[in-house]
Amino acid sequence: MPAKGKHRRPKVNPITRGIVAAGTGGAVVALPLFGATGAHAAENAAPAVTSEKVAAVAATPAKVAAPAAPAAKPKTYSVVPGDYLSKIAAEHDLKGGWQKLYADNRQVVGEDPSLILPGMKLTLGAKSTAKAAPKAAAPKAAPKAAPKAAPKAEKSSSGSGETRSSRGTERDTVESTRASRSTQSQSAPAQSSATGWGAPVDGMSVTTSYRTPGSMWSSGYHTGIDITASTGTTLKAVGAGTVVSAGWAGAYGNEVIIQQADGKYAQYAHLSSLSVSAGQTVSAGQQIGLSGSTGNVTGPHLHFEIRTTPSYGSDVDPLAYLRQHGVGV
Repeated sequence: MPAKGKHRRPKVNPITRGIVAAGTGGAVVALPLFGATGAHAAENAAPAVTSEKVAAVAATPAKVAAPAAPAAKPKTYSVVPGDYLSKIAAEHDLKGGWQKLYADNRQVVGEDPSLILPGMKLTLGAKSTAKAAPKAAAPKAAPKAAPKAAPKAEKSSSGSGETRSSRGTERDTVESTRASRSTQSQSAPAQSSATGWGAPVDGMSVTTSYRTPGSMWSSGYHTGIDITASTGTTLKAVGAGTVVSAGWAGAYGNEVIIQQADGKYAQYAHLSSLSVSAGQTVSAGQQIGLSGSTGNVTGPHLHFEIRTTPSYGSDVDPLAYLRQHGVGV
């Protein structure tokens, strides 16, 4: 028992004490101490921030968010010879491909996406605000030369009474008759099959088949057949019908479209010259023009299509069509 009047001083555990004074050279520094109960809290406490860390943070420049890139502005592209919509779309990496390019510029291009002309202004990446291009007028037929007046007769010095002009007139008449017969022979209907149908070119040879795939065509495939035909080769109507159009057609060059008796339409493209005009009735085998290399082509040939309408995109197999009508191709 403690002595009376004296109190026992409670024993303090130095580890559990909150603060203990430590002297260093006369100075007193308060040091925080943690008991067993505070050890776990010390492990979870945030690390001390040193002056070096403060300086490093202050020296690091703040990151500024980069401004959003402005949207690309629409561009205007001028069509050059040899262009087609899928080629332009691929070269300029246009989203939506040639279909979107055509939709944006339909009023400029027209109803047929394969018929684009050099010099056309196409808007890339946005809808065009240009006015619709006027339709090209069909070429007018050249006026016939007025007949020359016959020269006055001159008496021959031989006294025979025959004139020099009469000799010249007879010669001219013979040559004119020969030329007329030659022209009639060229325009006369050629021999057709027993069914009244024939091939567009004699001894035709197909170089590019129908539906051949490729990016060079706007539709992604060949809509007709290409037939070997050097410039000036006679082209013939495959059957009786009526000429719907004859004239310039952009990428197709000089073109003739004939509505056949069964309601289908035959298209002849890249002609060097035309022998018929719109509204004219033709028979099977009749010459409708001469082959050539007008429009967007790499060489002379005949592009031949059969369609259910006069417009692009309604094509059917030309060879199958001709065979259905008894033509051996």
